[in-house]
Amino acid sequence: MPENSRNPFGGLDLLSSAVVLLDESLAIRYLNPAAENLMEISNKVFAGCPLEGVMECPPKLLAALSSVLNHGWSYTGQNIELRLAGGDVLQLNCTVNPVDAHGASLLVELWPIDQQLRATREERLVEQQHANRELIRNLVHEIKNPLGGIRGAAQLLERELNNPGLREYTQVIIKEADRLQDLMRRLLSPHRPMQPGPVNIHEILERVRSLLTAEFPTTLRVYRDYDTSLPELVGDREQLIQVFLNIARNAAQAIRRQPDGSVSSAGTITLRTRAARQVTLFKRRHRLALEVQVIDDGPGIPEDIRERMFYPLVSGRAGGSGLGLTLAQSFVQQHQGTIDCLSRPGHTCFTIRLPLA
Repeated sequence: MPENSRNPFGGLDLLSSAVVLLDESLAIRYLNPAAENLMEISNKVFAGCPLEGVMECPPKLLAALSSVLNHGWSYTGQNIELRLAGGDVLQLNCTVNPVDAHGASLLVELWPIDQQLRATREERLVEQQHANRELIRNLVHEIKNPLGGIRGAAQLLERELNNPGLREYTQVIIKEADRLQDLMRRLLSPHRPMQPGPVNIHEILERVRSLLTAEFPTTLRVYRDYDTSLPELVGDREQLIQVFLNIARNAAQAIRRQPDGSVSSAGTITLRTRAARQVTLFKRRHRLALEVQVIDDGPGIPEDIRERMFYPLVSGRAGGSGLGLTLAQSFVQQHQGTIDCLSRPGHTCFTIRLPLA
C-alpha cells in the first residue's frame, strides 16, 4: 500500500470497487471514493465511527469479520444484504482480508451485484464486438476479389453489347457491385487509427445538430440541454461526430417512419450533456467522466432486436444497413467509453460515457 504523508491509503482511491478499512473494534478507518459513492457518506465525516452506525450488517457478516480478526483468514461472501442508515438496502458481494497498516486491521471490498452484472455485460459486449469484427474482416477479404471480378466482367460485357437496352442490366450489376464495395469499406472503416486531440463536445454536438436539421427540416426538432462548464476531452473528432450522428440519425429516421408505415408529422431529439463523477468504465474508476444522452420521442427500438442492436447488419428499419450502431459502439470503445440504451415506445435514450482527464 503506497505511503503518503497526507493520505496513507491514497492508493485505494483508484480502485473501481468500494473499499472500507476497519480497525480492531470495527470502526471505520477509511472509505475510498467508490465506497463513499456507494454508501452515500463522506470519509471525512464518518472516519472513526462504528461500522454498525453506518449500516446494519447481517449476523453472518459480523461473524465473518470477527473470524478474520481472530484467525487471519480471508472471507468471501455472496449476495449479502446491507441496510444503510438512511434505509436503502444494498445487495452485495464482498471479500474481507486481514491487513496491518496505519491502524487498519480489516480490508472490506464491496461489489454491488448490479455493478458486477454490468461489468460482465461490458466484457461480453467487447468480446462479441472483437469476434464480430474479425469475422467481418475475413468475410470482406473473401468477398472483395470476386466482387471486383464481377464488376470488371460487367464492364467488359457492356462494351460488347450492341443493344443499348441491354446495357441497363449491366449498369444494375455495376451499381450493385459498387454498393457492396462501399458496404465492405464501411465495415472495415473502424480500423482507421485514431487521431486524438483536444475536442469540445458541444462543438461536435452542434455539428451533428446542424446536419440533422438540414436533413430533416420539417419533421424534426432538435433541443439542446448542455452543461457548458464541461472541460474538453481528448478524442478523435471525426469518430465522435460519427458516433452521435449515427445515433441521432437513426432516431430521426425512426421518428419519421412509424411502425405502421405512416410518416410522422414531427418529433423531437434532445442532446444532453452532464458531468458524471466516480464512474467505472471497463473496470477502471474515473473521478470525472462526460455523459452525453441522445433522447428521442419516437416509437422505440423493436423488442426483438434490443439485445442485438449493436451487432453488425442488425437493423429495425427496412433498407437499413445495420452498421450505424455497430460503428458507434466500436468508436466509443476505442475511446475507453461505454454506450447503453433504454427504450420504450415514446422514449429512447442512448447514454454515452467518456472519460475526462
